[in-house]
Amino acid sequence: MKIHQKLKIIQKATGKTQSQIAQEIGVSFATFNSWINQKSNPRIKMQNKINEMYLEVTGQKIIPDEIINAKKELLKIKSLKYKNLIGMIIKNPDIQNEIILKLTYHTNKIEGSTLSEAETASIIFDNVSIPNKTLIEQLEAKNHQTAVIKMFDFISQNKKIDENFILKIHSILMNGIISNAGSYRNHTVRIVGANVPTANYISIPNLMSKLITKINSKDKDIISLSSRVHSEFEQIHPFSDGNGRTGRILLSAILLKENYAPAIIKQEEKQLYYTYLNKSQVKNDYTQLEDLICESIFLGFDIIERKTRQ
Repeated sequence: MKIHQKLKIIQKATGKTQSQIAQEIGVSFATFNSWINQKSNPRIKMQNKINEMYLEVTGQKIIPDEIINAKKELLKIKSLKYKNLIGMIIKNPDIQNEIILKLTYHTNKIEGSTLSEAETASIIFDNVSIPNKTLIEQLEAKNHQTAVIKMFDFISQNKKIDENFILKIHSILMNGIISNAGSYRNHTVRIVGANVPTANYISIPNLMSKLITKINSKDKDIISLSSRVHSEFEQIHPFSDGNGRTGRILLSAILLKENYAPAIIKQEEKQLYYTYLNKSQVKNDYTQLEDLICESIFLGFDIIERKTRQ
């Protein structure tokens, strides 16, 4: 495949502009535009960079086990620095609010919200109504804030994650948005843009019961466990809507319960996130999903450490 074809695939897969991709590669817009329109060819060093980016966005990049294991070990070290991470988050409003904002902004943006981070902050902290933005996406922001606070409170009480917790989180997230908030779907549904079959709705209660058992298993590799649970939850797709947002709060709940920072999956990583999630479900290969979740947890710890130093 020629370089200009790979560049077009990268742009389509990431949804980024030519200027944004050019900046990531480290060249000017004019140079990038020249490459993608076949007016010139990049040098070998830049070709290698483009090839690596292409493999990443198409889910073909091979990440050595030692790199994943090193990241897991570093996250474990960070986790051990805190005796009670969730308690510390709750007791520090600056940390709690920053995590709530990041989780809310990014998760809703992944689902198509047009709210900026500043607009999201105004809605959830100042109760400001944003002109020219739909009431639904503003309600989604407020609901998500409430759901994260509920999750923090639940984990702080050291309760076991169960179906009631998941149903409650969904009920809060989708309150006023869908009529069956807090209830499993009773109809067939498909994941838009994915070739992954979802569970037959009749099987959902049984599958969710098994998933809860897995969540509460004594798996020492929390990154592996949380990645697999997240992938399986999204494939079960237990609700008629709101599965992504619920699944990402569940992911953070599992991590916080084990004294890890919540995973903040950035909206800029949306296409990579979907690609890696799909790869885990279709090919049973969790490598890239685990790597992305590791990076998302690092982002959570970055907020905690930065605010703690202030």
